[in-house]
Amino acid sequence: MAKADSSKQADYWYDEDAAETAVAFFAECLTHTTGEWRGQPFVLDEWQARIVRDLFGWKRPDGTRKYRTAFIALPRKQGKTTLAAGLALYALYCDGEPGAQVINAAADREQAALCFESAKGMVEAEPELNSRSEAYRRSIIVPNTGSSYKVLSSDANTKHGLSVSYAGIDELHAWPDRELYDVLVTSMGARRQPLTVVTTTAGYDKHTICYELWDYAVKVRDGVVPDDTFLPVIYAADPDDDWTDPATWAKANPGFGVSVKEEFYAQECAKARALPAYENTFRRLYLNQWTESDSRWLSSDAWNECGGKLPDLSGATCYAGLDLATTTDIAALVLAFPVEGLTYLIPFFFVPQEAIQKRVNRDRVPYDVWVREGYITATPGAVIDYDHIRNKINELAGQYPIREIAVDRWNAAQISTQLEGDGFELVGFGQGFASMSGPTKEFEARVIGKTLRHGDNPVLRWMASNVTVEQDAAGNLKPSKKKSTEKIDGIVSAIMAIGRAMVANEAPVETEVFFV
Repeated sequence: MAKADSSKQADYWYDEDAAETAVAFFAECLTHTTGEWRGQPFVLDEWQARIVRDLFGWKRPDGTRKYRTAFIALPRKQGKTTLAAGLALYALYCDGEPGAQVINAAADREQAALCFESAKGMVEAEPELNSRSEAYRRSIIVPNTGSSYKVLSSDANTKHGLSVSYAGIDELHAWPDRELYDVLVTSMGARRQPLTVVTTTAGYDKHTICYELWDYAVKVRDGVVPDDTFLPVIYAADPDDDWTDPATWAKANPGFGVSVKEEFYAQECAKARALPAYENTFRRLYLNQWTESDSRWLSSDAWNECGGKLPDLSGATCYAGLDLATTTDIAALVLAFPVEGLTYLIPFFFVPQEAIQKRVNRDRVPYDVWVREGYITATPGAVIDYDHIRNKINELAGQYPIREIAVDRWNAAQISTQLEGDGFELVGFGQGFASMSGPTKEFEARVIGKTLRHGDNPVLRWMASNVTVEQDAAGNLKPSKKKSTEKIDGIVSAIMAIGRAMVANEAPVETEVFFV
């Protein structure tokens, strides 16, 4: 966790009395309201006390607080709600703000009520606070200071006309949009030392205000962006950490062994290893890692075990799947080679040159790196030049006999006609359950059974991690571009190619393949 350095920030100073007064407020005035510590004083753990000391101890030359925003990212079961409730109460009773307006906000009313109910229980359990307060269903009023603590959700009808002094933003990853966040922050202009405290767990949709702030917090923490008013506190496993390792669990959870036991983590991890759909849930909620989708279709372990170097497949018969998506995004061509009981995949990707930097900046997807390393072909201009794809297919046909090309004809009429004119056999491939379910289940079975080989292509790996599937009442499956928050075109193309191989009931190819 980043902490201000007084030697580097000469204009700021540390008020130890103010810091310790804030810490003492928790132990002397607040008690736990739920769980095994119910009724016991709220004694802050050291990592919690450090946050409180930084927030209320560091001052500007005029004596006001240094920090205006705190971004606190923690996994579940680390006491986020209780800590947020305590901070809100300190802002209500002890901040010295005339007519303090403390707001606790969340995505919906039920979530917003969790923190408020915890705070309300603390007030009612402490005679000194209770005697100064008037507690209502969704508010606490302190008459002698004109201060209030209210709960607000993003679906509330009235969000304007506020003059917020303290905004507690709860589980920002679940917020549907940024409207309420912007309303609360912009309502603080008249306050002398406003404070916004975001407490959240990681999410899976990176096109959100939560990921925007998370990315900003990381940059402030790492010194990439200078912002003395922003306090980043992020406890999370790094992307490359082994999510099954107890050392990773401890790294991501400051309360590991206290607020949550290792036995619980071992149990949940075992569940995640057995159920691929639960893997992302475990990593997101308990390791605080951003995932590419809500629930993962393919286990990362199973996918990785299908890696390794591909053999030389020259001369081997293959089936192609072509997913063109839109002309302004990514197009995918995947060759599937059924060889001696295994299916080898060789993918090719195409993006318009002018869209690359936008994708890198907006979505933090390393298209530029993948282009540089040869995994993606960048075509000139703002839209994909389909002639490049057509030429590539003709080039590949000289090395690999392409028996069929499966294509979704919805947006591929022209290139389909051209490829047919080039002598290729094109087969229209629907994207509904009827066409996709069998190949999707076959693809899944090959990943689980380790009879698929993908050559560790990083773009295809990324897309595999993005896939969310839909299931109908009959148990049919298909990849869902609507539910998947990022691109899955390469996986869709691979499924289509495998689907055509299934229809042909391809016998084991006698062609010898050689590892080089």
